[in-house]
Amino acid sequence: MSFSFITLILLTIWIKMAQLQQGGPDEKEKTTALKDLLSRIDLDELMKKDEPPLEFPDTLEGFEYAFNEKGQLRHIKTGEPFVFNYREDLHRWNQKRYEALGEIITKYVYELLEKECHLKKVTLPVDATESEPKSFIFMSEDALTNPDKLMVLIHGSGVVRAGQWARRLIINEDLDSGTQIPYIKRAIEGQFWHQGREQHSVDREEKRLTVPCPWGQEGYGVIVLNPNENYIEVEKTKAQVQLSSDSSDEPAEKRERKDKIQKETKKRRDFYEKYRNPQKEKETLQLYIRMIQREADVKNKVTAVALTDSVHNVWHQEAGKTIREWMRENCCNWVSSSEPLDTSVESMLPDCPRVSAGTERHELTSWKSFPSVFKFFSEASEAKNSSVKLAPTRRSNRIKYEEL
Repeated sequence: MSFSFITLILLTIWIKMAQLQQGGPDEKEKTTALKDLLSRIDLDELMKKDEPPLEFPDTLEGFEYAFNEKGQLRHIKTGEPFVFNYREDLHRWNQKRYEALGEIITKYVYELLEKECHLKKVTLPVDATESEPKSFIFMSEDALTNPDKLMVLIHGSGVVRAGQWARRLIINEDLDSGTQIPYIKRAIEGQFWHQGREQHSVDREEKRLTVPCPWGQEGYGVIVLNPNENYIEVEKTKAQVQLSSDSSDEPAEKRERKDKIQKETKKRRDFYEKYRNPQKEKETLQLYIRMIQREADVKNKVTAVALTDSVHNVWHQEAGKTIREWMRENCCNWVSSSEPLDTSVESMLPDCPRVSAGTERHELTSWKSFPSVFKFFSEASEAKNSSVKLAPTRRSNRIKYEEL
């Protein structure tokens, strides 16, 4: 039974229910009967009927895909880009396949960080016990000893991990636009790229990255953070599942009746959502990794912060006055916009200046603003060293915010 056919059946039932609700008592009784019939349908099992097993390869070769010399993901045999709708009318299965490929991509990028960018993987917390939940970051050899400059790269929220900007771009576009590798390469190897020519290809096995290089030596130490990897998930034991369900002080009978109603309501409401965003198959428990906040250290040591279409909110995150002032002086947000790159963009939020990233696509803002971000860092560094005024774009925006 295909998804489309199931949808047609349920749609017919719902339309019939709506028609019956317009009538008298007899029709309402029929409506109640139809509701009861609908509640008896196990939507989970119905959606899984005739669905292939959710078992996928664990390597790119297994998926029959590879990255070509341009850093584009292509089918090994056909040379075609990745196809999401591999199985027609099986969105849930296709989504799970996409997620499985995404996990492989994550490991592939980790390998590139170590092999291509020569970063080392460092476990956090550094003083973690053997049984404690742990995460990791990537660092250049001179990350903690570079006397001049340190660049810290932080990705956005979601499924992305260290070294990634957007999984969608890596899979559908290329590695350059979807990963942080161009930023890392320029930060570390700027002096190697600059050869007095308008363009220069990075000398590595793929000979892949070719971008305008009108800069000299950058000389940054680099740290690549991994903030989405700030907890681990473990499957709940039966005792933990039972404990969470029995945690209420309500009488058992009332709690069971309420839970039953909530589960049935949620099952119907999530019928389509299960296809768009497949739910976890098992109940899991999140064990958080130790984190430390050091506001004073950040404000004293950080010279400039470049945001790319950041969705932060200083009000929701309870940022104090001193933090907001520091952001106005030291931050700039390259936002998605139809305006040319670096064009000032107005905002009612009193956080930091906003300029156009030169693209309306959110996931492309980090790649499109690439040259401007490094120029921003360079100007901020020079300003700090020579005690000159802020760069015009930052200064003008700051005045506007103060006027507001």
